[in-house]
Amino acid sequence: MRSKRKWSDVFGCAFEGIIHSLRTERNLRIHVLAGILVVLAALFFQLPLRDIALLLVMIALVICTELLNTAIEKAVDLISPDWHKLAKIAKDAAAAAVLVAAIISVLVAALLFYQPVMTWLGMI
Repeated sequence: MRSKRKWSDVFGCAFEGIIHSLRTERNLRIHVLAGILVVLAALFFQLPLRDIALLLVMIALVICTELLNTAIEKAVDLISPDWHKLAKIAKDAAAAAVLVAAIISVLVAALLFYQPVMTWLGMI
């Protein structure tokens, strides 16, 4: 029989995961800081709401992949504390997912910021 969990418990666990990851994962802190700076830049350059929404989706994608990478790394470490080829493959694949998300996010941001930045610099 499944126990009935309150919504507050579900959200509480999620927030604990976010807080723990922010405290222990340097790369997550870097991605969150980068996301904040991108949103501030989008507001400064007065990007359209559609563009800001797309930037928020890309920021969420990077943060979500970073959180999943952390979860995979911790689960692999729990199951296989000693070095193992398959453990390395799992960790490398999770890290690759973060890298792909980050690269695509940078490309999307470059496309969205290109014209406003060039206009601001007086190059267009």
